[in-house]
Amino acid sequence: MTTTGLQEVAERAGRELEDAPAPDILRWAAGTFGKRFCVTSSMEDAVVAHLASRALPGVDVVFLDTGYHFPETIGTRDAVAAVMDVNVITLTPRATVAEQDAAHGPRLHDRDPDLCCALRKVEPLERGLTAYDAWATGLRRDESPTRAGTPVVGWDARRRKVKVSPIARWTQDDVDAYVSEHGVLTNPLLMDGYASVGCAPCTRRVGAGEDARAGRWAGLAKTECGLHG
Repeated sequence: MTTTGLQEVAERAGRELEDAPAPDILRWAAGTFGKRFCVTSSMEDAVVAHLASRALPGVDVVFLDTGYHFPETIGTRDAVAAVMDVNVITLTPRATVAEQDAAHGPRLHDRDPDLCCALRKVEPLERGLTAYDAWATGLRRDESPTRAGTPVVGWDARRRKVKVSPIARWTQDDVDAYVSEHGVLTNPLLMDGYASVGCAPCTRRVGAGEDARAGRWAGLAKTECGLHG
């Protein structure tokens, strides 16, 4: 399918599937793209991977190993690979943390977090998505103001791919109910005060009344890593 064709498919599906349940959105994606469709997961939880595995058993689940993850996040990835009907693919940056430190100086994430994210998240993802026409995310509109307009199906103009966010309309209560009903794996840090789990140096627990992403890049104007902006 041409880029123009993919964009037209995305925009039409965004309108037609806006009120559709998440499983229906993923069944549409699986039927439309087949093996050219993947799920990306930060391993905060495995909700979208679980939903997608029912629509497309053996679906590729892409995980970015930045070299800075909490051990609990790596453990969640390994557990998902072991117990779910998915194919976990781990992407890594071109440079190790040590090589990045040598090139840019230690703790780049403190001095230039945008560059660190670009090197360790954005570039590996763009390289890893070349095999796909469409990718699914776990973005939700209630997570933060920057995500309030997330379409359930949209056009990723930068990567020229269809971007599927099947749980965009869900709330945290919806996520919790799905996890409970289906016994879905979640990152243990979610039970330890972390509402959103990213790289260890740039993630903290959240306080009462803070939104779910307040613990990411705390004290900085930065709110997104660049994967979705």
